[in-house]
Amino acid sequence: MSRPFLLVQLSDFHIGADWTDSDPAARLAAVVDAIRTSPEQPDAVLVSGDLAENAVDAEYEQARELVALLEAPLYVLPGNHDDRDTLRRHFEVPGTGAEPIRYTVDLGPLRLVTLDTTRPGEDAGALDGEQLHWLDAELAAAPELPTLVAMHHPPIVTGMPSCDEVGLPAAHRYALGEVIRRHRQVRRIVAGHVHRLIVADLAGRPVLTVPSTYVQTQLAFGSSQIEFSDEPASFAWHAMIDGQLISHIRSVE
Repeated sequence: MSRPFLLVQLSDFHIGADWTDSDPAARLAAVVDAIRTSPEQPDAVLVSGDLAENAVDAEYEQARELVALLEAPLYVLPGNHDDRDTLRRHFEVPGTGAEPIRYTVDLGPLRLVTLDTTRPGEDAGALDGEQLHWLDAELAAAPELPTLVAMHHPPIVTGMPSCDEVGLPAAHRYALGEVIRRHRQVRRIVAGHVHRLIVADLAGRPVLTVPSTYVQTQLAFGSSQIEFSDEPASFAWHAMIDGQLISHIRSVE
């Protein structure tokens, strides 16, 4: 077996938040330390949105300083709490101003395609036709390369009204599924936003939501109220091994 290519996914730092007694910066620091002391080190790091709570410069500066300790190429996409323009001032992402943050990166054995599901000023997400046309073209450009598609809002129904009310509209999930269905090289779709580990599928491809480094939501089918659980901060390892993509979730007490 060859050495795996390792992509770490972190999500939903919410630096500056005071939702609970826990300090989001301290919890992110503990996650970073857990990664740095792991036997294997990441080849790249993906952050799937909501780096900051209030989208101010100081929050992004703190987030950047912490993730920089991982000393790996960093790929960031926005969440509903983020501001695209401010995010661009602190992280190397393409585009300018308030343009959607989306891009493709060749990581060697794995191709990463990111989408921007945010709608400025709103918690719910969207994927309009222009973005889906862009995605279709990006996927068509490299049909043989194993691909990971990343976004903030997961393109699934969670069964939790408190999460689904601020998710992607059904028509947008269906339209994304039609694009994904045409491109067999897409191995996995990953997201954040819901602060829980959830496994589902879209167009026959696995969808994985990665828990938050800050706080997790309580599993509550049928409830429209967001409640927090005592589950620990978590993150994901995505490993490419001999052409196969394997994902592990690790918790940090």
